[in-house]
Amino acid sequence: MIKKLISVGVALGLLASTASSQTLLSAETGPAGTVPFTAMTTLAEIAIAEGIANFQVADGQTATNSLQNLAEGKTDVSISPLILTFLLSKGAGPYAKIGKQKGAELVSNVRVLHTYNYGGFGLFAYNSSSVKGWDDVAGKTILNGPPRGAALTNNRGILQIVSGVEDGKDYKGIQVNWGQMPKTITDGSVDAMMLPVTFPDTRITRTLSAGDMTLWSIPKDVWEGERMKKYVKSPGTNPLVFDLKDLPTVDGLTIVSEDGVWRSPTTVGAEVVHKDMDFEMAKALTAAVIANSDTFLKKAPYMATTQVGSVGLGLCGAVPVKYHPGSVAAYEEAGITVPDCAKP
Repeated sequence: MIKKLISVGVALGLLASTASSQTLLSAETGPAGTVPFTAMTTLAEIAIAEGIANFQVADGQTATNSLQNLAEGKTDVSISPLILTFLLSKGAGPYAKIGKQKGAELVSNVRVLHTYNYGGFGLFAYNSSSVKGWDDVAGKTILNGPPRGAALTNNRGILQIVSGVEDGKDYKGIQVNWGQMPKTITDGSVDAMMLPVTFPDTRITRTLSAGDMTLWSIPKDVWEGERMKKYVKSPGTNPLVFDLKDLPTVDGLTIVSEDGVWRSPTTVGAEVVHKDMDFEMAKALTAAVIANSDTFLKKAPYMATTQVGSVGLGLCGAVPVKYHPGSVAAYEEAGITVPDCAKP
């Protein structure tokens, strides 16, 4: 982690000479080549270039830990799948040891700058694998996420709804850190992968050298079923539906859907800050996102479907966090209406 912190911090520090502000913001994000990484580093680059603040970004972090660090005031800006804010508020899931009372206290410190989606979820496998679709998962070994966090929870839940299987009972789930996944995918130790995916997906493109792959969309009948309808309404989750013909083609990858439409839940994430962040700082950072939303969406091919710039995405309902007052001011000055339920 220290090496990554130094390498990214130095890289952004080189740009920092153009910034007039002396404010240094620490930030935590996911591994390179992912939506959270690109969203955070793009924000950092824009903030530095516009003289808003300097950034020191630690990448390759687990969002579960990053959200807690942010809530405890140990870092200034963090990624956070919104499902984690819900779990933290309940002292549940990866925050069970914290407890409900402490979790609620911590999440009360969290405010949102902007939201976006992390991509979809899909089952994929090498064409040489014995897994030929959702019906072949039982009895197999499946890479289903990192050791803890929102991704693992979602991967297990979706696979159970679609395939009717439970991790540890009907199949063997394997968890490794994000950085180890390419090796695990290619070394033959798993039969298939149930993971978050983007379009195109860097994890898939990096491992296609070991053989052609197939990625499966959620079948239409399952998607329209009551269990999946309920699932996509769960905290921090939205539906992600689009025509496959609108996607760039990737040599060696086949995406399967019975009618050419991709269907899957998507995790809604946010760039979050501590409630005590200066009003003007939060306002300036959010205004930079609004003014440069096209930059975010075009920063990498997989960013095109992430909905950066949408207002209120994934907020309200059971999600306990709201926008920072400075963020609300930035949206309203831009003529964008913020839902009342997302205002502090």
